[in-house]
Amino acid sequence: MRIFVAGGTGVLGRWLVPQLVARGHQVTATTTSPAKLDQLTGLGAEAVVMDGLNAVEVGEAVAKAHPDVIVHQMTAISPAHAGKPNFKHLDRWFAPTIRLRTEGTDHLLAAAEAAGVRHVVAQSYASWNGIREGGWVKTEDDPLDLHEGTAAHPVSAAIGYLEEAVGKAGGAVLRYGGLYGPGATDDQIEMIRKRQFPLVGAGTGHTSWLHLDDATSATVLAVEQRATGVFNVVDDEPAPASEWLPYLAACAGGKPPRRVPVWLARLLAGEVAVIMMTEGRGFSNAKAKWQLGWQPRYPSWRQGFKEALT
Repeated sequence: MRIFVAGGTGVLGRWLVPQLVARGHQVTATTTSPAKLDQLTGLGAEAVVMDGLNAVEVGEAVAKAHPDVIVHQMTAISPAHAGKPNFKHLDRWFAPTIRLRTEGTDHLLAAAEAAGVRHVVAQSYASWNGIREGGWVKTEDDPLDLHEGTAAHPVSAAIGYLEEAVGKAGGAVLRYGGLYGPGATDDQIEMIRKRQFPLVGAGTGHTSWLHLDDATSATVLAVEQRATGVFNVVDDEPAPASEWLPYLAACAGGKPPRRVPVWLARLLAGEVAVIMMTEGRGFSNAKAKWQLGWQPRYPSWRQGFKEALT
């Protein structure tokens, strides 16, 4: 197939492009930086400079590529685009990504319609943001948490916007868990090694993780099968912060994380960090396994963290 990857030099795009090429597909991949064109051609793709927030550029790039499938991997979460992680002001940290998940999605879908592209696969998120009621593990039938009244609300609303728009277009939405692997968590690992990423309260909030390799394999399956609908693409073991954070610190060669009370964490890091660490809900991958035939290479973050960091 002819596949258009929007966001080809992102953390996941760098894994996805060569896998698609290796499977015989003709890939056009985009970057916002002319300096990264050689990186994409080195991965085997036709490289294009494109600003996902520029409707004209998006339309022209898609029309020229004339793809069978568009894969939306556009984010701007890296320190180069968004600065250091800032959970207290998540809306500011994610401001460029919010626009890419709303305006950027609109531009890609409009370009797809104009070029006659019938299938779109888009990146979403399912790590700790399940609805905070009932059990600790959520399926695709459970709503995501909108986090109203917090700095996470604009981020959550943008995810909802993307999922609804891609769903109406008959596409597939892949809700990736917390991504880890080469280049994905470097900033967080540095904070953990410096003991700047503490456990909050009892650390009961659950998180679902996903290795970049497994995110890539699920995306390839969704593309090749022309999947439709929403899929939680996470590992087999959603776990509370009280389990995964000390283990991650040990794998990273750091000391055990400090523990801080909820009131202090709320003061220093904001409400979103408290929710994530004490009330977060993880996700089930049963649908992705059943409908896509996907099996993670790293079924547990325990194996993945250890291999990635030791």
